[in-house]
Amino acid sequence: MTGREVQLEPSWLAHLGKEFDQAYMQELRDFLRAEKAAGKRIFPRGSEFFSAFSHTPLADVKVVILGQDPYHGEGQAHGLCFSVQPGVKVPPSLKNIYKEINAELGLPIPTHGHLTAWASQGVLLLNSVLSVECAQAASHQGKGWERFTDKVIEVINREREGVVFLLWGSYAQRKGAIIDTERHCVLKAPHPSPLSAHRGFFRCGHFAAANHYLQGRGQAPVDWSLPAEA
Repeated sequence: MTGREVQLEPSWLAHLGKEFDQAYMQELRDFLRAEKAAGKRIFPRGSEFFSAFSHTPLADVKVVILGQDPYHGEGQAHGLCFSVQPGVKVPPSLKNIYKEINAELGLPIPTHGHLTAWASQGVLLLNSVLSVECAQAASHQGKGWERFTDKVIEVINREREGVVFLLWGSYAQRKGAIIDTERHCVLKAPHPSPLSAHRGFFRCGHFAAANHYLQGRGQAPVDWSLPAEA
């Protein structure tokens, strides 16, 4: 996995290309190859590891939602955090996200979980870890992805200004600790998981607050509704 091999969107590649030549990324590449050689199924597909960057070029980033790991169920993950492929049942955490958007903005609750419409508006849907073994939650943690996505956050923090970071849960909040709150808007709440959503995710007001902040800077708000699934 070198900078030449990875099909990373050009604006991101300009800032992240050197990471692929680092030893930790070479070790990650070797790990992924060994897992595949052992017959293990990895989600999402390799061509979708970096989908979040393809959908949201660096210059377009105005909101970052930070997840942890890809979904490990069959046919779910496609490289955008909290998002699932068309035709897949909406996961519980995403259902709670929809409920909060409905409560804040009065938008209808979508019937699908495919979030590319958000990504195309500048919402970077970034997981901390970009791959996982089928049916083995958190199986690719500690293999190097976290260092890469820390670099992603560092690049956004440095190269952009006025980005809204939605940090849900202690994991995301720790990872986002480097963000300069003088230059960016950082909103924190518990994770939308059914285990924690009632401890403060519901009624957090993040979606309305993000749009208020963006509009205050003369930017277009995010349309948090989703088109009907094709």
